[in-house]
Amino acid sequence: MNTAYVHGYNPRENIRLQDQATTLVDLLHSDTTFPVGSRVLEAGCGVGAQTVTLAKNSPGASIVSVDISEHSVEQAELKIRAAGLANVRFQQGDILQLPFASESFDHVFVCFVLEHLKEPGTALQKLKSYLRPGGTITVIEGDHGSAYFHPDSDAAQAAIQCQVELQSRAGGNALIGRSLYPLLVAAGYRDVWVSPRMVYADSSKPELVDGFTKNTFTAMIEGVRQSAVEKGIIDPAMFDKGIEDLYRTTEPDGTFCYTFFKGMGKA
Repeated sequence: MNTAYVHGYNPRENIRLQDQATTLVDLLHSDTTFPVGSRVLEAGCGVGAQTVTLAKNSPGASIVSVDISEHSVEQAELKIRAAGLANVRFQQGDILQLPFASESFDHVFVCFVLEHLKEPGTALQKLKSYLRPGGTITVIEGDHGSAYFHPDSDAAQAAIQCQVELQSRAGGNALIGRSLYPLLVAAGYRDVWVSPRMVYADSSKPELVDGFTKNTFTAMIEGVRQSAVEKGIIDPAMFDKGIEDLYRTTEPDGTFCYTFFKGMGKA
């Protein structure tokens, strides 16, 4: 799988991913459960931020979680061990070249992975080959073009666009959420269904202001500053103003919206 993880592999990113998973668990996973005895493939588990929720929601399922990064797999194993969960097995591997037999899983789960791939459609087709007939896939992706906020800010939008541009240059697509339906249909899945999951944060929802606006979204954008400046995408002063304005949306009179997309289909 020829791709680059634009957010980087570092302790701060690990913390951001965990904040994201914890904050959004109900929004994204209240309807993510798998039957007792089913075999589930989590493709692209990263540091296990979503794996813990999968394992807790479906204690009777057998989950195999894979990621291309050996370090991420090690971090994910530590999370599962700390949570006392025993229904997950980890394996390092490229999701385009996994050593599993065809039709060997009942369900596939993919979260925040397709956005980083040069050929997400090819990945979806390959993952379909691991599903038994009638098996299901669940895909969750964000869409940075869905971010809007008050007070509005051209500088903040420019800072967000830096992340979109960097991900595009790395071969990914930070706007992929809006494309889930056609991607799944083109990959051959049946009965495809996509639902938007909006995060809306204002001062009446302090847990979302801290967990999502500050510690997930703004932290993600802030993390690309060096790369964006070095590649000449933005002036440093403009970027810093954009981050300042994103934090401004977390004040008592500010608001922030962002939409995730959750898609499902059958093999």
